[in-house]
Amino acid sequence: MKAKFILLPLMLITSLGFSQTNSYEISFENAVHHEAEIRATFPDVNSDTLTVRMARSSPGRYAIHEFAKNVYAFEATDGKGNPLKITRHDPYSWKLSGHDGTIKINYVLFADRGDGTYSQIDETHAHLNMPATFMYAESLEDRKIEVMFRLPEDLNWKVATQLPLVSGTTYSAPHLQYFMDSPTEISDYALREFKVDGKTIQLVLHHNGTNQETDAYFEKVKKTVLAEKEVYGELPDFDYDRYTFLACYVPNASGDGMEHRNSTILTSTRSLADGGMDRNIGTVSHEFFHAWNVERIRPKTLEPFDFSKANMSGTLWFAEGFTSYYTGLILCRAGLRTPESYVEGLAGTFNYVWNSPARQFFNPIEMSYQAPFVDAATSVDPVNRGNTFISYYSYGSVLGLALDLTLRQNGLNLDDYMKLVWQKYGKKEIPYTIENLHQTLNQYAGKPFGDQFFNSFIYDSQMPDYKSLFESVGIMLKQHSEVPYFGVYAELDGDGHGEIKGTSKMGSPAYKAGLSSGDVITAINNKPFPDGIRFNEFIKTFKVGETLKIDFERFGKAKSTMVKLEADPSYSIFLMEKEGGQPKPESLKKRTDWLKTE
Repeated sequence: MKAKFILLPLMLITSLGFSQTNSYEISFENAVHHEAEIRATFPDVNSDTLTVRMARSSPGRYAIHEFAKNVYAFEATDGKGNPLKITRHDPYSWKLSGHDGTIKINYVLFADRGDGTYSQIDETHAHLNMPATFMYAESLEDRKIEVMFRLPEDLNWKVATQLPLVSGTTYSAPHLQYFMDSPTEISDYALREFKVDGKTIQLVLHHNGTNQETDAYFEKVKKTVLAEKEVYGELPDFDYDRYTFLACYVPNASGDGMEHRNSTILTSTRSLADGGMDRNIGTVSHEFFHAWNVERIRPKTLEPFDFSKANMSGTLWFAEGFTSYYTGLILCRAGLRTPESYVEGLAGTFNYVWNSPARQFFNPIEMSYQAPFVDAATSVDPVNRGNTFISYYSYGSVLGLALDLTLRQNGLNLDDYMKLVWQKYGKKEIPYTIENLHQTLNQYAGKPFGDQFFNSFIYDSQMPDYKSLFESVGIMLKQHSEVPYFGVYAELDGDGHGEIKGTSKMGSPAYKAGLSSGDVITAINNKPFPDGIRFNEFIKTFKVGETLKIDFERFGKAKSTMVKLEADPSYSIFLMEKEGGQPKPESLKKRTDWLKTE
Protein backbone atom coordinates (compact mmCIF):
# COMPACT_ATOMS: atom_id res chain seq x y z
CA MET A 1 0.00 0.00 0.00
CA LYS A 2 1.18 3.40 -0.87
CA ALA A 3 1.27 6.93 0.32
CA LYS A 4 -1.16 9.22 -1.40
CA PHE A 5 0.06 12.22 -3.31
CA ILE A 6 -1.23 14.88 -5.65
CA LEU A 7 0.12 14.00 -9.06
CA LEU A 8 1.27 17.05 -11.02
CA PRO A 9 1.72 16.84 -14.78
CA LEU A 10 5.42 16.79 -15.63
CA MET A 11 5.22 20.08 -17.60
CA LEU A 12 3.67 21.75 -14.57
CA ILE A 13 6.36 20.33 -12.30
CA THR A 14 9.02 21.87 -14.54
CA SER A 15 7.21 25.21 -14.68
CA LEU A 16 7.05 25.31 -10.89
CA GLY A 17 10.81 25.24 -10.76
CA PHE A 18 11.56 21.68 -9.62
CA SER A 19 14.70 21.53 -11.74
CA GLN A 20 16.69 19.31 -9.39
CA THR A 21 16.48 15.71 -10.52
CA ASN A 22 17.97 12.63 -8.90
CA SER A 23 18.95 10.12 -11.55
CA TYR A 24 19.55 6.37 -11.58
CA GLU A 25 20.98 3.90 -14.06
CA ILE A 26 20.63 0.15 -13.73
CA SER A 27 22.30 -2.48 -15.92
CA PHE A 28 22.28 -6.26 -15.97
CA GLU A 29 25.61 -7.50 -17.37
CA ASN A 30 25.76 -10.29 -14.77
CA ALA A 31 22.07 -11.22 -14.85
CA VAL A 32 22.87 -14.95 -15.00
CA HIS A 33 24.21 -14.60 -11.46
CA HIS A 34 21.29 -12.43 -10.34
CA GLU A 35 23.25 -9.19 -10.13
CA ALA A 36 22.49 -5.64 -11.22
CA GLU A 37 24.86 -2.71 -11.16
CA ILE A 38 23.20 0.49 -10.03
CA ARG A 39 24.44 4.06 -10.26
CA ALA A 40 22.77 7.13 -8.79
CA THR A 41 23.51 10.84 -8.95
CA PHE A 42 22.25 13.39 -6.42
CA PRO A 43 23.05 16.96 -7.64
CA ASP A 44 22.87 20.26 -5.77
CA VAL A 45 23.34 18.76 -2.32
CA ASN A 46 23.38 21.64 0.16
CA SER A 47 24.08 19.79 3.40
CA ASP A 48 27.58 18.77 4.48
CA THR A 49 26.45 15.16 4.86
CA LEU A 50 23.93 13.22 2.81
CA THR A 51 22.49 9.95 4.10
CA VAL A 52 21.49 7.36 1.52
CA ARG A 53 19.73 4.21 2.56
CA MET A 54 17.98 1.04 1.47
CA ALA A 55 14.33 0.72 2.40
CA ARG A 56 13.19 -1.60 5.17
CA SER A 57 9.57 -1.85 4.04
CA SER A 58 7.75 -1.90 0.74
CA PRO A 59 4.39 -0.49 -0.47
CA GLY A 60 1.66 -3.04 0.14
CA ARG A 61 3.65 -4.94 2.73
CA TYR A 62 3.63 -4.27 6.47
CA ALA A 63 6.56 -6.28 7.81
CA ILE A 64 10.22 -5.33 7.93
CA HIS A 65 12.32 -6.50 4.98
CA GLU A 66 16.01 -5.71 5.27
CA PHE A 67 16.79 -5.00 1.62
CA ALA A 68 20.27 -3.70 2.52
CA LYS A 69 21.49 -7.26 3.09
CA ASN A 70 21.78 -7.79 -0.69
CA VAL A 71 23.83 -4.65 -1.41
CA TYR A 72 27.62 -4.78 -1.81
CA ALA A 73 30.55 -3.15 -3.64
CA PHE A 74 29.29 0.26 -2.54
CA GLU A 75 31.27 3.32 -3.68
CA ALA A 76 30.62 7.06 -3.41
CA THR A 77 32.33 9.97 -5.19
CA ASP A 78 31.82 13.65 -5.78
CA GLY A 79 31.09 15.22 -9.16
CA LYS A 80 34.77 15.02 -10.15
CA GLY A 81 35.18 11.38 -9.22
CA ASN A 82 36.92 11.93 -5.90
CA PRO A 83 36.00 9.35 -3.23
CA LEU A 84 33.83 10.56 -0.36
CA LYS A 85 34.03 9.76 3.33
CA ILE A 86 31.57 6.96 4.17
CA THR A 87 30.29 6.54 7.72
CA ARG A 88 28.05 3.66 8.86
CA HIS A 89 25.87 3.98 11.98
CA ASP A 90 23.30 1.29 11.17
CA PRO A 91 23.02 -1.63 8.73
CA TYR A 92 20.76 0.13 6.21
CA SER A 93 22.29 3.58 5.65
CA TRP A 94 25.48 5.24 4.44
CA LYS A 95 26.44 8.79 5.53
CA LEU A 96 28.41 10.56 2.80
CA SER A 97 30.51 13.68 3.39
CA GLY A 98 33.30 15.68 1.73
CA HIS A 99 31.41 16.28 -1.53
CA ASP A 100 31.43 19.22 -3.94
CA GLY A 101 27.64 19.57 -4.20
CA THR A 102 27.22 16.44 -6.32
CA ILE A 103 27.17 12.92 -4.92
CA LYS A 104 27.44 9.81 -7.08
CA ILE A 105 27.03 6.29 -5.73
CA ASN A 106 27.58 2.90 -7.30
CA TYR A 107 26.68 -0.52 -5.90
CA VAL A 108 25.87 -4.10 -6.84
CA LEU A 109 22.51 -5.64 -5.97
CA PHE A 110 21.90 -9.37 -5.67
CA ALA A 111 18.25 -10.16 -6.45
CA ASP A 112 16.62 -13.57 -6.88
CA ARG A 113 13.04 -13.53 -5.63
CA GLY A 114 10.33 -12.62 -8.11
CA ASP A 115 7.28 -11.56 -6.13
CA GLY A 116 5.46 -8.44 -5.00
CA THR A 117 8.15 -7.28 -2.58
CA TYR A 118 11.59 -8.35 -3.72
CA SER A 119 13.43 -8.15 -7.03
CA GLN A 120 14.64 -10.93 -9.31
CA ILE A 121 17.30 -10.68 -11.97
CA ASP A 122 18.25 -13.54 -14.26
CA GLU A 123 18.50 -14.27 -17.96
CA THR A 124 14.67 -14.45 -18.26
CA HIS A 125 13.79 -11.04 -16.80
CA ALA A 126 14.55 -8.16 -14.50
CA HIS A 127 11.62 -8.08 -12.10
CA LEU A 128 12.08 -4.93 -10.03
CA ASN A 129 10.35 -3.70 -6.91
CA MET A 130 11.89 -0.30 -6.33
CA PRO A 131 12.37 -0.39 -2.52
CA ALA A 132 14.27 -3.68 -2.87
CA THR A 133 16.43 -2.21 -5.65
CA PHE A 134 17.24 1.47 -5.33
CA MET A 135 18.93 3.42 -2.55
CA TYR A 136 17.35 6.76 -1.77
CA ALA A 137 18.09 9.98 0.09
CA GLU A 138 15.20 10.66 2.45
CA SER A 139 16.09 14.37 2.69
CA LEU A 140 15.64 14.67 -1.10
CA GLU A 141 12.36 12.74 -1.35
CA ASP A 142 10.45 15.64 -2.97
CA ARG A 143 12.75 15.77 -5.98
CA LYS A 144 11.88 14.49 -9.42
CA ILE A 145 13.54 11.18 -10.33
CA GLU A 146 14.68 9.77 -13.65
CA VAL A 147 15.79 6.18 -14.11
CA MET A 148 17.49 4.66 -17.14
CA PHE A 149 17.20 0.92 -17.66
CA ARG A 150 20.18 -0.30 -19.70
CA LEU A 151 18.88 -3.40 -21.43
CA PRO A 152 20.94 -6.38 -22.62
CA GLU A 153 21.22 -6.32 -26.40
CA ASP A 154 20.70 -10.06 -26.93
CA LEU A 155 17.56 -10.81 -24.88
CA ASN A 156 14.79 -8.84 -26.64
CA TRP A 157 13.82 -7.25 -23.32
CA LYS A 158 11.27 -4.44 -23.11
CA VAL A 159 10.31 -2.20 -20.18
CA ALA A 160 6.84 -2.25 -18.60
CA THR A 161 6.04 0.12 -15.75
CA GLN A 162 3.49 2.69 -14.58
CA LEU A 163 6.27 5.30 -14.74
CA PRO A 164 5.87 7.76 -17.64
CA LEU A 165 8.40 7.47 -20.45
CA VAL A 166 10.90 10.28 -21.00
CA SER A 167 12.71 8.81 -23.99
CA GLY A 168 14.37 5.56 -25.01
CA THR A 169 14.49 3.47 -21.83
CA THR A 170 14.48 6.42 -19.43
CA TYR A 171 11.42 6.94 -17.22
CA SER A 172 10.48 9.54 -14.64
CA ALA A 173 8.68 9.95 -11.33
CA PRO A 174 7.52 13.22 -9.76
CA HIS A 175 8.99 12.26 -6.37
CA LEU A 176 10.24 9.38 -4.26
CA GLN A 177 6.83 8.11 -3.12
CA TYR A 178 5.69 7.59 -6.71
CA PHE A 179 9.01 6.07 -7.72
CA MET A 180 8.96 3.52 -4.89
CA ASP A 181 5.37 2.65 -5.80
CA SER A 182 6.23 1.80 -9.42
CA PRO A 183 7.29 -1.82 -9.95
CA THR A 184 8.88 -2.59 -13.29
CA GLU A 185 9.00 -5.75 -15.39
CA ILE A 186 11.72 -6.00 -18.01
CA SER A 187 11.48 -9.08 -20.20
CA ASP A 188 10.33 -10.40 -23.55
CA TYR A 189 6.71 -10.17 -22.47
CA ALA A 190 3.41 -10.31 -24.34
CA LEU A 191 1.19 -7.22 -24.29
CA ARG A 192 -2.59 -7.01 -24.59
CA GLU A 193 -4.74 -3.94 -23.90
CA PHE A 194 -8.24 -2.54 -24.19
CA LYS A 195 -9.92 0.78 -23.48
CA VAL A 196 -12.65 1.51 -20.96
CA ASP A 197 -14.07 5.03 -20.71
CA GLY A 198 -10.96 6.51 -22.30
CA LYS A 199 -8.58 4.61 -20.02
CA THR A 200 -6.19 1.91 -21.26
CA ILE A 201 -6.05 -1.36 -19.33
CA GLN A 202 -2.90 -3.35 -20.14
CA LEU A 203 -1.88 -6.93 -19.50
CA VAL A 204 1.89 -7.39 -19.57
CA LEU A 205 2.42 -11.15 -19.41
CA HIS A 206 5.82 -12.74 -19.00
CA HIS A 207 5.29 -16.49 -19.40
CA ASN A 208 6.31 -19.50 -21.44
CA GLY A 209 2.88 -20.05 -22.98
CA THR A 210 1.30 -19.44 -26.35
CA ASN A 211 -0.38 -16.40 -27.87
CA GLN A 212 -3.67 -18.30 -27.77
CA GLU A 213 -3.31 -18.79 -24.02
CA THR A 214 -2.48 -15.11 -23.59
CA ASP A 215 -5.60 -14.13 -25.57
CA ALA A 216 -7.83 -16.48 -23.59
CA TYR A 217 -6.50 -15.24 -20.27
CA PHE A 218 -6.85 -11.62 -21.31
CA GLU A 219 -10.56 -12.21 -21.92
CA LYS A 220 -10.86 -13.28 -18.29
CA VAL A 221 -8.96 -10.18 -17.19
CA LYS A 222 -11.34 -7.95 -19.18
CA LYS A 223 -14.41 -9.58 -17.62
CA THR A 224 -12.94 -9.10 -14.16
CA VAL A 225 -12.14 -5.42 -14.76
CA LEU A 226 -15.63 -4.68 -16.05
CA ALA A 227 -17.34 -6.52 -13.18
CA GLU A 228 -15.35 -4.53 -10.62
CA LYS A 229 -16.12 -1.27 -12.35
CA GLU A 230 -19.81 -2.05 -11.79
CA VAL A 231 -19.32 -2.09 -8.01
CA TYR A 232 -18.14 1.53 -7.94
CA GLY A 233 -19.86 2.75 -11.09
CA GLU A 234 -16.63 4.03 -12.61
CA LEU A 235 -12.93 3.38 -12.91
CA PRO A 236 -10.46 5.41 -10.86
CA ASP A 237 -8.83 8.36 -12.56
CA PHE A 238 -5.59 6.54 -13.36
CA ASP A 239 -2.51 8.71 -13.75
CA TYR A 240 -1.63 8.99 -17.43
CA ASP A 241 -4.97 7.23 -18.18
CA ARG A 242 -3.34 3.81 -17.95
CA TYR A 243 -3.43 0.79 -15.64
CA THR A 244 -1.01 -2.12 -16.10
CA PHE A 245 -1.13 -5.70 -14.86
CA LEU A 246 2.49 -6.90 -14.57
CA ALA A 247 2.15 -10.68 -14.63
CA CYS A 248 5.03 -13.15 -14.32
CA TYR A 249 3.83 -16.73 -14.58
CA VAL A 250 7.17 -18.49 -14.77
CA PRO A 251 8.83 -21.37 -12.87
CA ASN A 252 11.39 -19.07 -11.24
CA ALA A 253 8.78 -16.71 -9.73
CA SER A 254 7.25 -16.89 -6.25
CA GLY A 255 3.48 -16.76 -5.92
CA ASP A 256 2.22 -13.31 -4.93
CA GLY A 257 0.15 -10.28 -5.84
CA MET A 258 0.80 -6.67 -4.91
CA GLU A 259 -1.27 -3.60 -5.64
CA HIS A 260 0.12 -0.24 -6.70
CA ARG A 261 -1.44 3.07 -7.69
CA ASN A 262 -1.72 2.42 -11.42
CA SER A 263 -0.41 -1.13 -11.72
CA THR A 264 -0.15 -4.43 -9.93
CA ILE A 265 2.31 -7.28 -9.75
CA LEU A 266 0.99 -10.81 -10.31
CA THR A 267 3.42 -13.70 -9.86
CA SER A 268 2.90 -17.45 -9.93
CA THR A 269 4.79 -20.63 -10.72
CA ARG A 270 1.59 -21.98 -12.31
CA SER A 271 1.57 -21.68 -16.07
CA LEU A 272 -1.70 -20.91 -17.85
CA ALA A 273 -1.58 -24.40 -19.37
CA ASP A 274 -1.14 -26.06 -15.98
CA GLY A 275 -4.04 -24.67 -13.97
CA GLY A 276 -3.12 -21.00 -14.02
CA MET A 277 -5.85 -20.05 -16.48
CA ASP A 278 -8.42 -20.47 -13.70
CA ARG A 279 -6.37 -20.32 -10.51
CA ASN A 280 -4.34 -17.18 -11.23
CA ILE A 281 -7.34 -15.03 -12.09
CA GLY A 282 -8.29 -14.72 -8.41
CA THR A 283 -5.19 -12.60 -7.81
CA VAL A 284 -6.19 -10.38 -10.73
CA SER A 285 -9.59 -9.87 -9.10
CA HIS A 286 -8.12 -9.07 -5.69
CA GLU A 287 -5.40 -6.70 -6.82
CA PHE A 288 -7.49 -4.70 -9.28
CA PHE A 289 -10.13 -4.12 -6.59
CA HIS A 290 -7.34 -2.44 -4.64
CA ALA A 291 -7.18 0.26 -7.33
CA TRP A 292 -10.17 1.66 -5.44
CA ASN A 293 -10.03 0.09 -1.98
CA VAL A 294 -6.62 0.91 -0.48
CA GLU A 295 -4.93 2.86 -3.24
CA ARG A 296 -7.49 5.67 -3.30
CA ILE A 297 -9.88 4.67 -0.52
CA ARG A 298 -6.81 5.06 1.62
CA PRO A 299 -6.33 4.43 5.37
CA LYS A 300 -5.10 7.55 7.12
CA THR A 301 -2.82 5.38 9.25
CA LEU A 302 -0.72 4.58 6.18
CA GLU A 303 -0.16 8.22 5.27
CA PRO A 304 2.57 8.83 4.42
CA PHE A 305 4.10 5.39 3.85
CA ASP A 306 7.39 5.18 5.73
CA PHE A 307 10.04 3.08 3.96
CA SER A 308 12.28 3.02 7.03
CA LYS A 309 10.02 1.03 9.36
CA ALA A 310 7.03 -1.30 9.60
CA ASN A 311 3.75 0.44 8.77
CA MET A 312 0.81 -0.47 11.03
CA SER A 313 -2.90 0.10 10.44
CA GLY A 314 -6.05 -1.00 12.23
CA THR A 315 -8.13 -0.82 9.04
CA LEU A 316 -6.79 -3.87 7.19
CA TRP A 317 -9.96 -5.84 7.92
CA PHE A 318 -11.59 -3.35 5.52
CA ALA A 319 -8.74 -2.55 3.13
CA GLU A 320 -7.65 -6.15 2.65
CA GLY A 321 -10.59 -8.08 4.10
CA PHE A 322 -13.45 -6.45 2.19
CA THR A 323 -11.29 -6.65 -0.92
CA SER A 324 -10.94 -10.39 -0.24
CA TYR A 325 -14.71 -10.70 0.06
CA TYR A 326 -15.14 -9.20 -3.39
CA THR A 327 -12.34 -11.32 -4.90
CA GLY A 328 -14.44 -14.45 -5.35
CA LEU A 329 -17.76 -12.63 -5.67
CA ILE A 330 -16.47 -10.67 -8.67
CA LEU A 331 -15.39 -13.87 -10.43
CA CYS A 332 -18.88 -15.26 -9.92
CA ARG A 333 -20.49 -12.10 -11.23
CA ALA A 334 -18.14 -12.11 -14.21
CA GLY A 335 -19.18 -15.66 -15.10
CA LEU A 336 -15.74 -17.07 -14.27
CA ARG A 337 -17.05 -19.10 -11.31
CA THR A 338 -20.38 -20.86 -10.99
CA PRO A 339 -22.66 -19.80 -8.12
CA GLU A 340 -22.37 -23.30 -6.70
CA SER A 341 -18.57 -23.30 -6.67
CA TYR A 342 -18.46 -19.78 -5.25
CA VAL A 343 -20.88 -20.54 -2.41
CA GLU A 344 -19.26 -23.86 -1.49
CA GLY A 345 -15.86 -22.19 -1.63
CA LEU A 346 -16.88 -19.87 1.21
CA ALA A 347 -16.65 -22.71 3.73
CA GLY A 348 -12.86 -22.80 4.09
CA THR A 349 -12.50 -19.16 5.10
CA PHE A 350 -15.69 -19.27 7.16
CA ASN A 351 -14.50 -22.25 9.23
CA TYR A 352 -11.04 -20.78 9.69
CA VAL A 353 -12.44 -17.56 11.15
CA TRP A 354 -15.40 -18.68 13.21
CA ASN A 355 -13.82 -21.82 14.67
CA SER A 356 -10.71 -19.94 15.74
CA PRO A 357 -10.14 -19.35 19.47
CA ALA A 358 -8.32 -16.12 18.57
CA ARG A 359 -11.51 -14.02 18.67
CA GLN A 360 -11.33 -14.12 22.49
CA PHE A 361 -8.07 -12.16 22.32
CA PHE A 362 -8.41 -9.66 19.47
CA ASN A 363 -11.12 -7.92 17.45
CA PRO A 364 -10.66 -7.20 13.70
CA ILE A 365 -8.89 -3.91 14.39
CA GLU A 366 -6.38 -5.58 16.69
CA MET A 367 -5.91 -8.44 14.19
CA SER A 368 -4.97 -5.76 11.66
CA TYR A 369 -2.33 -4.45 14.07
CA GLN A 370 -0.60 -7.85 13.83
CA ALA A 371 0.28 -7.33 10.15
CA PRO A 372 3.96 -6.42 10.73
CA PHE A 373 4.42 -9.84 12.38
CA VAL A 374 2.70 -11.91 9.69
CA ASP A 375 2.80 -10.17 6.31
CA ALA A 376 5.69 -12.18 4.81
CA ALA A 377 7.61 -11.58 8.03
CA THR A 378 10.06 -14.26 9.13
CA SER A 379 11.30 -15.33 12.56
CA VAL A 380 12.85 -18.41 14.09
CA ASP A 381 11.02 -18.58 17.43
CA PRO A 382 7.77 -20.59 17.56
CA VAL A 383 4.53 -18.64 17.90
CA ASN A 384 1.02 -19.43 19.08
CA ARG A 385 -0.74 -17.77 16.16
CA GLY A 386 -2.93 -20.78 15.51
CA ASN A 387 -4.74 -19.83 18.71
CA THR A 388 -4.24 -16.07 18.83
CA PHE A 389 -4.40 -14.73 15.27
CA ILE A 390 -6.94 -14.66 12.44
CA SER A 391 -5.81 -13.20 9.15
CA TYR A 392 -7.37 -9.78 8.58
CA TYR A 393 -7.88 -10.90 4.96
CA SER A 394 -10.12 -13.75 6.10
CA TYR A 395 -11.73 -12.01 9.07
CA GLY A 396 -12.63 -8.98 6.99
CA SER A 397 -13.86 -11.18 4.16
CA VAL A 398 -16.47 -12.99 6.26
CA LEU A 399 -17.50 -9.70 7.89
CA GLY A 400 -17.95 -8.19 4.43
CA LEU A 401 -20.15 -11.16 3.57
CA ALA A 402 -22.20 -10.68 6.73
CA LEU A 403 -22.59 -6.95 6.15
CA ASP A 404 -23.64 -7.48 2.53
CA LEU A 405 -26.27 -10.11 3.35
CA THR A 406 -27.57 -8.09 6.32
CA LEU A 407 -27.91 -4.95 4.20
CA ARG A 408 -29.76 -6.97 1.56
CA GLN A 409 -32.35 -7.98 4.13
CA ASN A 410 -33.09 -4.26 4.41
CA GLY A 411 -33.22 -3.54 0.68
CA LEU A 412 -29.64 -2.23 0.65
CA ASN A 413 -26.31 -3.77 -0.39
CA LEU A 414 -22.57 -3.54 0.19
CA ASP A 415 -21.91 -2.31 -3.36
CA ASP A 416 -23.73 0.93 -2.67
CA TYR A 417 -21.97 1.37 0.68
CA MET A 418 -18.62 0.97 -1.10
CA LYS A 419 -19.77 3.51 -3.70
CA LEU A 420 -20.54 5.98 -0.93
CA VAL A 421 -17.13 5.44 0.70
CA TRP A 422 -15.59 5.92 -2.75
CA GLN A 423 -17.42 9.18 -3.38
CA LYS A 424 -16.68 10.61 0.08
CA TYR A 425 -13.06 9.53 0.43
CA GLY A 426 -11.53 7.57 -2.42
CA LYS A 427 -12.46 9.72 -5.38
CA LYS A 428 -11.39 12.86 -3.51
CA GLU A 429 -8.32 11.03 -2.16
CA ILE A 430 -9.11 11.97 1.43
CA PRO A 431 -7.58 9.36 3.77
CA TYR A 432 -10.16 7.76 6.06
CA THR A 433 -10.29 6.57 9.66
CA ILE A 434 -12.28 3.70 11.18
CA GLU A 435 -14.67 6.28 12.60
CA ASN A 436 -15.18 7.62 9.05
CA LEU A 437 -16.20 4.12 7.90
CA HIS A 438 -18.57 3.87 10.87
CA GLN A 439 -20.15 7.25 10.18
CA THR A 440 -20.54 6.44 6.49
CA LEU A 441 -22.38 3.21 7.32
CA ASN A 442 -24.63 5.21 9.65
CA GLN A 443 -25.29 7.64 6.80
CA TYR A 444 -26.04 4.83 4.36
CA ALA A 445 -28.03 2.37 6.49
CA GLY A 446 -29.09 4.41 9.51
CA LYS A 447 -27.42 5.04 12.84
CA PRO A 448 -28.92 2.04 14.70
CA PHE A 449 -27.77 -0.31 11.95
CA GLY A 450 -24.27 1.18 11.67
CA ASP A 451 -23.74 1.36 15.42
CA GLN A 452 -24.88 -2.23 15.90
CA PHE A 453 -22.54 -3.56 13.19
CA PHE A 454 -19.46 -1.69 14.37
CA ASN A 455 -20.08 -2.17 18.10
CA SER A 456 -20.72 -5.90 17.72
CA PHE A 457 -18.32 -7.00 15.00
CA ILE A 458 -15.56 -4.38 14.58
CA TYR A 459 -14.98 -2.95 18.06
CA ASP A 460 -15.96 -6.35 19.48
CA SER A 461 -15.55 -9.85 18.02
CA GLN A 462 -19.04 -11.29 18.12
CA MET A 463 -20.30 -13.67 15.44
CA PRO A 464 -23.15 -12.59 13.12
CA ASP A 465 -26.17 -14.86 12.70
CA TYR A 466 -24.91 -16.49 9.52
CA LYS A 467 -27.53 -19.24 9.51
CA SER A 468 -30.41 -16.82 8.97
CA LEU A 469 -28.32 -14.62 6.67
CA PHE A 470 -27.53 -17.54 4.38
CA GLU A 471 -31.13 -18.75 4.46
CA SER A 472 -32.23 -15.31 3.27
CA VAL A 473 -30.48 -16.04 -0.06
CA GLY A 474 -31.38 -19.76 -0.27
CA ILE A 475 -28.13 -21.14 1.15
CA MET A 476 -27.67 -23.78 3.83
CA LEU A 477 -25.14 -23.58 6.66
CA LYS A 478 -24.72 -27.00 8.20
CA GLN A 479 -22.60 -28.65 10.87
CA HIS A 480 -22.05 -32.41 10.87
CA SER A 481 -22.65 -33.41 14.47
CA GLU A 482 -22.05 -37.11 13.73
CA VAL A 483 -18.43 -36.57 12.63
CA PRO A 484 -15.88 -36.97 15.48
CA TYR A 485 -13.29 -34.27 16.17
CA PHE A 486 -9.87 -34.77 17.76
CA GLY A 487 -8.38 -31.28 17.49
CA VAL A 488 -4.87 -31.80 16.09
CA TYR A 489 -3.30 -33.32 13.02
CA ALA A 490 -0.70 -36.07 13.29
CA GLU A 491 1.71 -36.99 10.52
CA LEU A 492 1.96 -40.78 10.36
CA ASP A 493 5.34 -42.39 9.80
CA GLY A 494 4.15 -45.79 8.53
CA ASP A 495 5.27 -47.57 11.70
CA GLY A 496 2.12 -46.95 13.70
CA HIS A 497 3.29 -43.61 15.12
CA GLY A 498 2.06 -40.09 14.44
CA GLU A 499 3.82 -36.80 15.25
CA ILE A 500 1.49 -33.93 16.11
CA LYS A 501 2.04 -31.03 13.75
CA GLY A 502 1.07 -27.52 14.73
CA THR A 503 -0.28 -26.08 17.94
CA SER A 504 -3.26 -27.75 19.59
CA LYS A 505 -6.34 -25.59 19.13
CA MET A 506 -7.54 -24.10 22.40
CA GLY A 507 -10.66 -25.84 23.66
CA SER A 508 -10.29 -28.86 21.39
CA PRO A 509 -10.34 -32.43 22.80
CA ALA A 510 -6.59 -32.79 22.23
CA TYR A 511 -5.88 -29.44 23.93
CA LYS A 512 -7.96 -30.40 26.96
CA ALA A 513 -6.07 -33.69 27.15
CA GLY A 514 -2.72 -31.89 27.24
CA LEU A 515 -1.42 -32.97 23.80
CA SER A 516 0.92 -30.52 22.11
CA SER A 517 2.98 -29.95 18.99
CA GLY A 518 5.86 -32.39 18.67
CA ASP A 519 4.24 -35.13 20.73
CA VAL A 520 4.52 -38.52 19.01
CA ILE A 521 1.39 -40.64 19.36
CA THR A 522 2.46 -44.28 19.62
CA ALA A 523 -0.91 -45.97 20.15
CA ILE A 524 -4.64 -45.30 20.38
CA ASN A 525 -6.56 -47.67 22.63
CA ASN A 526 -3.35 -49.72 22.91
CA LYS A 527 -3.08 -50.21 19.14
CA PRO A 528 -0.77 -48.54 16.58
CA PHE A 529 -2.20 -46.70 13.61
CA PRO A 530 -3.15 -49.02 10.75
CA ASP A 531 -0.94 -48.57 7.71
CA GLY A 532 -2.30 -46.75 4.63
CA ILE A 533 -4.86 -44.49 6.32
CA ARG A 534 -4.66 -40.79 7.13
CA PHE A 535 -4.86 -39.68 10.75
CA ASN A 536 -8.11 -37.73 10.38
CA GLU A 537 -9.72 -40.58 8.47
CA PHE A 538 -8.70 -43.00 11.20
CA ILE A 539 -10.30 -40.77 13.85
CA LYS A 540 -13.55 -40.91 11.87
CA THR A 541 -13.76 -44.66 12.55
CA PHE A 542 -14.69 -43.77 16.14
CA LYS A 543 -17.87 -42.09 17.43
CA VAL A 544 -18.62 -38.68 18.90
CA GLY A 545 -18.43 -38.94 22.69
CA GLU A 546 -16.07 -41.92 22.63
CA THR A 547 -13.03 -41.66 24.93
CA LEU A 548 -9.70 -42.76 23.50
CA LYS A 549 -6.59 -43.79 25.43
CA ILE A 550 -3.64 -42.02 23.82
CA ASP A 551 -0.09 -43.27 24.38
CA PHE A 552 2.56 -40.79 23.27
CA GLU A 553 6.16 -39.73 23.69
CA ARG A 554 7.31 -36.25 24.68
CA PHE A 555 10.99 -35.33 24.87
CA GLY A 556 11.80 -39.04 24.72
CA LYS A 557 9.59 -40.03 27.66
CA ALA A 558 6.50 -42.26 27.43
CA LYS A 559 3.22 -40.69 28.54
CA SER A 560 -0.51 -41.34 28.20
CA THR A 561 -3.73 -39.35 28.34
CA MET A 562 -7.45 -39.68 27.58
CA VAL A 563 -9.16 -37.80 24.75
CA LYS A 564 -12.94 -37.54 24.59
CA LEU A 565 -14.02 -37.00 20.99
CA GLU A 566 -16.42 -34.13 20.29
CA ALA A 567 -18.56 -33.22 17.29
CA ASP A 568 -16.70 -31.63 14.38
CA PRO A 569 -17.29 -27.87 14.71
CA SER A 570 -16.73 -27.14 11.00
CA TYR A 571 -19.50 -26.04 8.66
CA SER A 572 -20.38 -26.82 5.09
CA ILE A 573 -22.08 -24.17 2.94
CA PHE A 574 -24.14 -25.05 -0.12
CA LEU A 575 -27.08 -24.02 -2.25
CA MET A 576 -30.33 -25.15 -0.66
CA GLU A 577 -31.31 -27.04 -3.82
CA LYS A 578 -28.31 -29.36 -3.51
CA GLU A 579 -29.98 -31.38 -0.74
CA GLY A 580 -33.45 -31.24 -2.16
CA GLY A 581 -34.51 -28.01 -0.52
CA GLN A 582 -36.61 -25.39 -2.24
CA PRO A 583 -35.64 -21.75 -1.63
CA LYS A 584 -38.43 -19.23 -1.35
CA PRO A 585 -38.93 -17.07 -4.45
CA GLU A 586 -37.86 -13.96 -2.55
CA SER A 587 -34.69 -15.75 -1.42
CA LEU A 588 -33.84 -16.73 -4.98
CA LYS A 589 -34.36 -13.16 -6.12
CA LYS A 590 -32.03 -11.87 -3.40
CA ARG A 591 -29.46 -14.46 -4.41
CA THR A 592 -29.71 -13.41 -8.04
CA ASP A 593 -29.34 -9.75 -7.10
CA TRP A 594 -26.35 -10.59 -4.89
CA LEU A 595 -24.48 -12.81 -7.34
CA LYS A 596 -25.83 -10.92 -10.38
CA THR A 597 -26.70 -14.15 -12.15
CA GLU A 598 -29.53 -14.15 -14.65
